[in-house]
Amino acid sequence: MFGTARQVFVYNKTKETFLAFRVDVADSIVGRLIGLLGRRSLRPDSGVWIVPANAIHTIGMLFSFDLVMIDKNFKVVSLKELVKPCRVILPKLSAESVIELPAHTIFRSRTEIGDQLVIDRYEARKIAKPQFVEKADWVGARQAVLR
Repeated sequence: MFGTARQVFVYNKTKETFLAFRVDVADSIVGRLIGLLGRRSLRPDSGVWIVPANAIHTIGMLFSFDLVMIDKNFKVVSLKELVKPCRVILPKLSAESVIELPAHTIFRSRTEIGDQLVIDRYEARKIAKPQFVEKADWVGARQAVLR
């Protein structure tokens, strides 16, 4: 959104499947208002987590998507598949936040109401740099092995 974009992954602990790997966190007023507006589609491994929210609208949207509503403990309380543009999703009082995901994500991940989700920060791990051996050390080590 504006400022630093934070990303999380969403994992269904109950079904042991991932819903998405790169979900943008929309927790500011501007970020929550914008959500997916202005995007033409979602990449298969992405989404938007709107915090806090218990209802959404798709007025001005250009594509359909899946919607997962979760409570404060990340338990699924409502699911909406293929939410079309120009719709209003009424509030779900037990929901604390919503996750907007690419179409068919709910089906592919087998997510159901009552499933426990894990949402955590996405951190790409740095690959350790290989240790290079100086040529003189390599020759000396090789000669020691050959003796």
